[in-house]
Amino acid sequence: MADVEETLASGAGDHQDSTTSAKHSSRTLLLDSGEDFEMLENSEDDGGDDDLPPLEDAGGGEKKGQGAEHTAQSEDSTPQLFAPKDEWVDILGSGLLRKKALEGGEGIDTRPTRGQNVQIKLKTLLSDGTIVEEDSELAFTLGDGDVIQALDLAVQLMEMGEKALVEADAKYAYGSVGSACPLVAPNSNLTMEVQLLSALDGPDIELMTPEDRIALAGQKRERGNTHYQRGDYAFAVNSYGIALQITEASSKVDITSEQEAEVMEVKVKCLNNMAAAQLKLEHYEAASRSCVSVLVHEPDNVKALFRYGKVLALKGEVAEAIRTLKRALKLEPSNKTIHAELSKLAKKHSEQKGAEQAMYKKMLGNPSDVSSVTQQPKASWGFSWKWLFGATAVAIGGVALSVVIAARN
Repeated sequence: MADVEETLASGAGDHQDSTTSAKHSSRTLLLDSGEDFEMLENSEDDGGDDDLPPLEDAGGGEKKGQGAEHTAQSEDSTPQLFAPKDEWVDILGSGLLRKKALEGGEGIDTRPTRGQNVQIKLKTLLSDGTIVEEDSELAFTLGDGDVIQALDLAVQLMEMGEKALVEADAKYAYGSVGSACPLVAPNSNLTMEVQLLSALDGPDIELMTPEDRIALAGQKRERGNTHYQRGDYAFAVNSYGIALQITEASSKVDITSEQEAEVMEVKVKCLNNMAAAQLKLEHYEAASRSCVSVLVHEPDNVKALFRYGKVLALKGEVAEAIRTLKRALKLEPSNKTIHAELSKLAKKHSEQKGAEQAMYKKMLGNPSDVSSVTQQPKASWGFSWKWLFGATAVAIGGVALSVVIAARN
């Protein structure tokens, strides 16, 4: 603690100069939407908050994956591989994430790699020195997004046994949303005292017991839910993808039919949630594939039908979207969310048909003008035939009269 407080006091000035203010977009949490609550209350496929509710505004609002807690880990920057003790390492080259070794480790060759399960000792403080979190044995998979991005990146540069100080801008911590556990206010920069305790290769999923696989996949899915609720949709997709890999891996151990059903339940939830995140990222084709994958296993999954209908509508296939949503409504007739979406699409479909009809009329011209034009030749033909018949009658009458006169003479 003395090391941390001393460093905070001495390094406050240069840290202030070396950082730039991060821009954060305000966002509404997922469960702040009335539609989300309604869909959650009316859904019975997984109950409670086991799964995410459907989207209230798919494809709108926040742009792709601009979450407050994280930015893409694949930033185009090369962290320094080595720095002497007591010197700051600018991990990303932006001054927003820095690391300084307080105690040396066992050598650069002992650094952990992505995918390994690491254990660290962690103490997290606010800029004013307030301790918000202490954990003597925090375990997570490196690079899986199980922790805030500042830790995920900094630990990769630590040697076994090393004790380091990490200063993170809010952008790489809890962002503009903040955190309830640990209690961190929005837009708070953090200082973390970290010690790397161990790093082990992850387990062989094929050799894991079904119970362990289900538990691990559930943990990754829950982390994805956390990312989603914070608006970090790209990270949510990543976590759901990791959970899916766990559920889809072949198993070399015996598994019962009940356990297979549990694995499938987790898989379906992951696919459903992934579709929600992909919709937010405007990845409509990917979201469509996720929904279809759910419907292959559960044709009457209301959430998948609802999201698939949203995808179709956003792709412009309004008629097919209406049919899909009607199918979902038939399964849950009292669902207000589906009713509202159907009403909106029905109005849109009607407007589209009206616009198409107007366009066709414009292309073909005014029907009344066409009919008046086509009636004119008919009138002229009628006059010609009448004249012809009259002239013929007069001629025949004249001939007959001539014959009668000739006969009398």
